[in-house]
Amino acid sequence: MVVSDKHRYVFVELPRTGSSAIRRALIQRYDGRAVLHKHATYEEFLKIASEEQKRYFVFSCIRNPLDDAVSLYFKLKTNHKNKFQPGGTREPIFRTMIRRLQGKAGFDNRTSFPEFFLKSYKLPYDQWSSLSHHRFDYVIRFENLSDDFRATLERLALPRGPSLPLHNRTSGKSRDFLSYYTPATVERAKCVFGPYMKQWGYEFPAEWGDTRVGLWTELEFKLLRMLRLFYWKQVRPVLHARHKGVTF
Repeated sequence: MVVSDKHRYVFVELPRTGSSAIRRALIQRYDGRAVLHKHATYEEFLKIASEEQKRYFVFSCIRNPLDDAVSLYFKLKTNHKNKFQPGGTREPIFRTMIRRLQGKAGFDNRTSFPEFFLKSYKLPYDQWSSLSHHRFDYVIRFENLSDDFRATLERLALPRGPSLPLHNRTSGKSRDFLSYYTPATVERAKCVFGPYMKQWGYEFPAEWGDTRVGLWTELEFKLLRMLRLFYWKQVRPVLHARHKGVTF
């Protein structure tokens, strides 16, 4: 998370949404400073923020979950920055995912994306952007990262500066993300990602046919969201604090 008291903004970093490039630009050019941990939620910030800081302009990023799933697969496959193998620095949820996919020798690089997807994505997708992104002053789309970041700077009355450089690029991903989805994964993807994509205005490819969200899927999504919100708001910060030895 990045905060600037001079320019009165808070940037909330959501994983795999281009936030590393924005974080670097804010700290280097726009008087930003890192607070809490990189992927802290806005709710965590509110616990330590002053009344004045609670009125700052808040922005974050979001990404098409179809693309995010492919990015996560390649980060696991390439052990991105040595964070995704046992003993790395990722949070327990990632280590749990790895254990499902690995043999005793570690992550099996022969695992294809369809195998990974069908094994790992079974319930309706959601992530902690659902906590408060809908209340933020601006949400940058990963698909339009540079233009949306410039629009954010304009809202803050800050100079544009150089183009936003690519940072923390996922290695191994060489094609358009949609090309990794096979007929075997399309129906699962529509069910898993449908409610979230509907919420954020993302669309499935027209050639995927009927992508309407079923009533049961919508209900399952809403029920799971209640449980997930409790975890993200109440449990995750405590677990992270214990892991890092931080107290609020």
